[in-house]
Amino acid sequence: MTVEKTIDITTQGRGSYEITDAVRNFVHKAQVRTGLCHVFVHHTSASLMLCENADPTVRRDLEAFMSRLVPDGDPLYLHADEGPDDMPAHVRTVLTQTGLSIPVANGQVALGTWQGLYLWEHRTAPHRRTITVTVQG
Repeated sequence: MTVEKTIDITTQGRGSYEITDAVRNFVHKAQVRTGLCHVFVHHTSASLMLCENADPTVRRDLEAFMSRLVPDGDPLYLHADEGPDDMPAHVRTVLTQTGLSIPVANGQVALGTWQGLYLWEHRTAPHRRTITVTVQG
């Protein structure tokens, strides 16, 4: 059995947006006892992460690290069609991931105690993002 759902998220700009509950709820409704949940973001300037969910400073620190690694407005980049955060957002996405696979066990996403699923918006302006969640089992 394979079931699929699209989730649309409107971001407020750069940062992380938790999607754990939306994915959890969909897996529960899918009634798959054992299988695999795949989450995919349909964009080249946003990514997904499986991250610590108890302390929000972890995500803040990841953002600070990424800002140092891939700064906005770096003169190295030629592509700046949509502003100084345009190419850095693409680089951030390539360095991270656009898809996650999570086991489904006993009808639930098998996440660790302190793990959460997040959309990581890399653009500074608000955007509407589309995520596809596919459950197979």
